Amino acid sequence: MSTLKSRVGLKKLQTLVCDESIELWALDEVRFQQHGSRCSMWVPPETKDPIMLHHPTREGINYFAAVRIRDGKFIFDRADILNAKSFVRFLKHLKMRSFKKDRRVVVILDNAQYHHAKCNHDWLKTNEPKFSLEFLPPYSPELNPIERV
Repeated sequence: MSTLKSRVGLKKLQTLVCDESIELWALDEVRFQQHGSRCSMWVPPETKDPIMLHHPTREGINYFAAVRIRDGKFIFDRADILNAKSFVRFLKHLKMRSFKKDRRVVVILDNAQYHHAKCNHDWLKTNEPKFSLEFLPPYSPELNPIERV
């Protein structure tokens, strides 16, 4: 990432952090995945290095999470799949848990494709200006505080 984009992104974040009328949240998603599976088996004592062929599995779990910059409050929600529909569901959950009538909620996040999906725009328009998204510059995870959680 160029240093100019980084400086502009940092300046914007500093402005948001200093504004007392804003509840600033950092949002990201994660997938924990397991490759393969464990099993137990009986092996004859004369077999030194048993080889077992089995169908590998790729099981995993997905989470959306957000952390409030001011005090570190952490909110997370498990998702069956990471897509636009589950993203809006998490935004609704976040809004419900973070909304204060005298403060505007601003969520900083990366540029995952489903964050920009058309189905999100309708929900966001109905909740503006009290709830808004602020996208980070592309390829700048170092600007997102939740990346350190």
